Amino acid sequence: MKRLYRSKTERLLGGVCGGVGRYYDTDPNLIRILWVVLTLLSVGIGVIAYIVAWILIPEESWDEAEVVPAT
Repeated sequence: MKRLYRSKTERLLGGVCGGVGRYYDTDPNLIRILWVVLTLLSVGIGVIAYIVAWILIPEESWDEAEVVPAT
């Protein structure tokens, strides 16, 4: 069963967009851009939604983290 977690490896702030991107098998940068657009169009509601998601979505454990080797 697929679960939504905040990412430990694909994070810039709290790992929410990285986790959502991994859950939907899409690029986390696309999720970040959509989140910024949502925030700008909704006069800041996206910031509140991000903070709520940061609090409610559990962080993945290191066992579940997908480690990407540096090249």
